[in-house]
Amino acid sequence: MAFREDQLYRYSRNILLKEVGAAGQARLLASRVLVIGAGGLGSPLLAYLAAAGVGTIGIVDDDAVDLTNLQRQIIHDVASIGQAKVDSAASALQGLNPDVTVERHNLRLNAGNALDLIQRYDIVADGSDSIETRYAVNEACHRAGRTLVSAAVVQFDGQLTTLKSHQSGDFPCYRCLFPAAPAAGLTPTCSNAGVLGAAAGTMGTLQATEIVKELLGIGDSLSGQLLLYDALSANFQKIRYHRRADCPVCAA
Repeated sequence: MAFREDQLYRYSRNILLKEVGAAGQARLLASRVLVIGAGGLGSPLLAYLAAAGVGTIGIVDDDAVDLTNLQRQIIHDVASIGQAKVDSAASALQGLNPDVTVERHNLRLNAGNALDLIQRYDIVADGSDSIETRYAVNEACHRAGRTLVSAAVVQFDGQLTTLKSHQSGDFPCYRCLFPAAPAAGLTPTCSNAGVLGAAAGTMGTLQATEIVKELLGIGDSLSGQLLLYDALSANFQKIRYHRRADCPVCAA
């Protein structure tokens, strides 16, 4: 593609990277990424995707901005309290980079609507706060043949992985990693257990990095690896996991 002069200047630090270059930047501008959740993970993720020049970003969220969100959901501000998060986030992204087209989906993703939405995009980032949503996104990505980058954070702990179960070989899906949902009430959430805002920022930024790597086909993928982050000890750890022969989603 032919870049405008202002685009060459804006993305010059990307283009200088030999792993990106002009061809990679053009690929980013032509890419479509769906981000599920405009909260603590989605805020830095969305901002860095827009800053990188990802051409079309879809945002899925059915919530409105609340004062308690502002401790970590940095894409929103005091003036946006009460607004739909998709509207607040879209306004911030368009102010950051007018090259980006933002598609707003003010809804809760579920098993009934996930596939139709996901197959419109090249890659999906999940930062939702519900295991049911995560399972629905995982299955839809598998069926649609889309790569999924999934992150989570609570208290001081985060996790991140990339899922490519639509590819043949030892490429596990989310259900391979978490075969069964935990019993109700056993999983801590940000609303009942708290979360360090900066820890959410760390995980959302890492998620954005993995999305860009997957779009450009550079570096080592996190497929089959769960990256764990402990903010209190400043420790990162990787755990290897594999495709399950009995997985209800991706078993051959």
